[in-house]
Amino acid sequence: QVQLVESGGGLVQPGGSLRLSCVVSGSIFSINVMAWYRQSPGKERELVTSITTGDSTYYAESVKGRFTISRANAKNTVYLQMNSLKPEDTAVYYCKLVQSGSSYWGQGTQVTVSS
Repeated sequence: QVQLVESGGGLVQPGGSLRLSCVVSGSIFSINVMAWYRQSPGKERELVTSITTGDSTYYAESVKGRFTISRANAKNTVYLQMNSLKPEDTAVYYCKLVQSGSSYWGQGTQVTVSS
């Protein structure tokens, strides 16, 4: 059984930074993709960024230059460093693992950007 647990969300002022973590436990394959999604009230869940086991990355245009995804395979952990946060970044952030045709989600962590 695969489980994902996110942490690191909270309230931050515009222009501030947060680092989210996602720890994965269970059966993890050597080839997979980890991703961060977010969902704001009344909006669909959207892909923010992803990273492969080969460290290839993708970023949504709205976060390029501000967010950085990284992974520590030895710790089964993926991180999302978020800088220069804006009010429109406010959302629940979800971690996702894709491997061997299956997808697994974390429970989400709230990020609120407000003065």
